[in-house]
Amino acid sequence: MTQETSTRTDPAPPPVRDWPAADLTGTEFDPVLAELMREGPLTRIRLPFGEGWAWLATRYEDVRTVTNDARFGRAEVTRRQVTRMAPHFKPRPGSLAFADQPEHNRLRRAVAGAFTVGATRRLRPRAQEMLDGLVDGVLRDGPPADLVERVLEPFPIAVVSDVMGVPAADRERVHSWTREIISTSGGVEGADRAKTSLYGWITETVRARADGAGEDVYTLLGRAVARGEVAEEEAVGLAGPLQIGGEAVTHNSGQMLYLLLTRPELMARMRERPGERGPVLEELLRWIPHRSSVGLARIALEDVELRGHRIRAGDAVYVSYLAANRDPEVFDEPDRIDPDRDPDPHLAFGNGPHHCTGAVLARMQTELIVGTLLDRMPGLHLATGADGVEWRRRTMIRGPRTLPCAW
Repeated sequence: MTQETSTRTDPAPPPVRDWPAADLTGTEFDPVLAELMREGPLTRIRLPFGEGWAWLATRYEDVRTVTNDARFGRAEVTRRQVTRMAPHFKPRPGSLAFADQPEHNRLRRAVAGAFTVGATRRLRPRAQEMLDGLVDGVLRDGPPADLVERVLEPFPIAVVSDVMGVPAADRERVHSWTREIISTSGGVEGADRAKTSLYGWITETVRARADGAGEDVYTLLGRAVARGEVAEEEAVGLAGPLQIGGEAVTHNSGQMLYLLLTRPELMARMRERPGERGPVLEELLRWIPHRSSVGLARIALEDVELRGHRIRAGDAVYVSYLAANRDPEVFDEPDRIDPDRDPDPHLAFGNGPHHCTGAVLARMQTELIVGTLLDRMPGLHLATGADGVEWRRRTMIRGPRTLPCAW
């Protein structure tokens, strides 16, 4: 009698591809990411900073799998020099981005009340009032006007500051810190100075709100610390990324408006069918390149089989939501903006436990910005043509730096 034995042979891993930081113009899709998508559903990348290489998942279902699977953790990233886009990497205790369950839910509960559908609905009239005041000023001064400077930057700052509980006198300096943190142009020293200033200010604010009665985020955190539900350093680490999150609305809405202003058929659709703007904005959220490269890594906590490859315990893994949103197995003609796309299950706000905390708030702000500008500025158009729009350079979140318009 003979005993048969079989030995598993894993397929050769894909080659490691360097993914340098690139300053891309307009709404161009990253050519390196497009090449990686063509090479296979699971590739390997090396980014400009950190150490080693990481797996990259680009297919929609794989992205959903990795982001929902507890075998891929974020907490371990804080103890490793994973290959990464950012030159600076100093995670803080309390950051939702690096928390695994059950810690993630414990921390998120402390601020969840400020970001619910109900809280956003109650905020909407006040947000509309803030926006109308900015647009009043633009109309009063007359064309041309840089809509980034006059509307797209100050409005999200005002809204996020209202939700967070930033006093009016502190808003400009808080914004200057958050802008420096997401930029890659100032290097490690510039980002560190901004972080030190921002987190120092947050610490003082959380301490001062321990007995507060408000429902803003800093007061919620101050009371949670006083009750012993979160530590002070956790509250500070939790608040920082939420404060920075307002920058994404500026850049995303800027890209959307740029597309409307450079695609007459899309602009006509939005003006002629105002009741159907919501689905078009969802399609634009799917299509626009929100960021440069990839976001934050995960670490495999045990061996995991994915797409015929064995991801070994300790391997770093990235997912690309941009790539998932262009997966032809999920989205027909994914490179085309289809205002009638239905369903449109994009992953622009992430997936799984780390789905964006402020997604409902961000959607509300984007709807108000686009709707208000189209309704109050008949004939809105670029004052300089598409070539006159300047784009942000050396930043992790993509978008126009200027949007010179007339009406």
